[in-house]
Amino acid sequence: MKTTELEDILDSFSTAERQNALKQLAEEHQSALPPEGTNVNMHFHSFFSYNAEGYSPSHIAWEAKKHGLYAAGLCDFDVLDGMDEFLQAGLLLGLRSTVNVETRAYLKEFAGVDISSPGEPGVTYIMGAGFAKTFPAGTPQATGLAGYRDRAKARNVALISRINPHLPDIAIDYVKDVTPLTPGGAATERHIISAYINKIKSVLKHPNAVADFLSKLLGKTSDEALELLSDMPTLEEVLRSRLAKRGGFGYEQPSPGTFPTVEEFVKWVASCDAVPMITWLDGTSGGEKDAHAMLECMSSKGTAALNIIPDRNWNISDPKKKAVKTANLKTIVDAAEKMHLPVNIGTEMNKLGLPFNDDLDGEALNPYKQIFLKGARIMVGHTLLLKYAGFSYISPKAKAEFKDVQARNSFFEAAGKLPPMTIQQAGKLEDMGPDKALDWFRNAISGKRS
Repeated sequence: MKTTELEDILDSFSTAERQNALKQLAEEHQSALPPEGTNVNMHFHSFFSYNAEGYSPSHIAWEAKKHGLYAAGLCDFDVLDGMDEFLQAGLLLGLRSTVNVETRAYLKEFAGVDISSPGEPGVTYIMGAGFAKTFPAGTPQATGLAGYRDRAKARNVALISRINPHLPDIAIDYVKDVTPLTPGGAATERHIISAYINKIKSVLKHPNAVADFLSKLLGKTSDEALELLSDMPTLEEVLRSRLAKRGGFGYEQPSPGTFPTVEEFVKWVASCDAVPMITWLDGTSGGEKDAHAMLECMSSKGTAALNIIPDRNWNISDPKKKAVKTANLKTIVDAAEKMHLPVNIGTEMNKLGLPFNDDLDGEALNPYKQIFLKGARIMVGHTLLLKYAGFSYISPKAKAEFKDVQARNSFFEAAGKLPPMTIQQAGKLEDMGPDKALDWFRNAISGKRS
């Protein structure tokens, strides 16, 4: 089977088909892949929430290996459905891997200003990083995770219920039209927009009829609507603005009860031994203008790292806006460095046109290359130590051993800097048990044989 055919199968909704395709790719084509480089992307969304290319966790890992990434991180909204698949793909391919989750939360101290969710005062995106455990049903950790999925579903159903009355001819059903678009049923707002587009096409059928409907709905000419139909990413963004964003049919201003509090989310992440992580947009909102104050507030809640999407701050055509945002990027990185917060970066891949990874050798990001690599290594090190040795970056045991956060960072970075874990070594570590596995990591870091 050709490489491209196997790559297509990587996005099958069948777990077994994805696993078999990745195994065959690794066996037949891995030797032709480029050597490990020094770029990273620690924030990929997969098709378990929304990936613009429809990539599964296995496909993301394969592409990361094809791009020669030093490390890669999965980050889906409200679910950890891809965790085991992504970590296993990393072992198979020899790719340093981490798994994160992202959601939105309410921060009462910033209730009067925008933070990282534009137009929604007090609402911030927030992450948990370095998940490596699966918790049995009924445990607080599993119940908490199920709660994030359920809350997301409730928000989606409510959004559709507000849109449908305005568009009775193309009304959609969440279960029938939306959830089949994602393998785990954890749909996002972008899936809802795709479902409306699918319904418009299925009901109206002829392109001219579809264009006429869209021209009236979007306030466009027929020619402009036809042009949008040939540019699906743009159509999705325009329709999303009309239906779901501020001023759209379905938009509803969130209240303090719409999302969990930052404190609730941080407590849940910590209970999973993962790393509560701050997210940062671009430094232009009222809540982000004082970078140090924002980081201090979030750190006081128990967050221990920072996520940045650098592309938002340098890949800008307007020179004036670019100057402002690149300055903002320096400010937030400097603030994180002063507080010794590991920095996680990535490009999301939740809409078409985004680069697969940031170029850390490019002019804009090269000044921060070692900071970003250090952050990636710390997250990888935490993941390995948690999975095989039960030793979390945020654990009391780690904090007791490394009372200086710089020393803790150095140890976890050293673990993440080790050669990528293999299936064979992972099996040996699992057989050792946590205590002996921790000794193995200590010996490996110090250069001793074990």
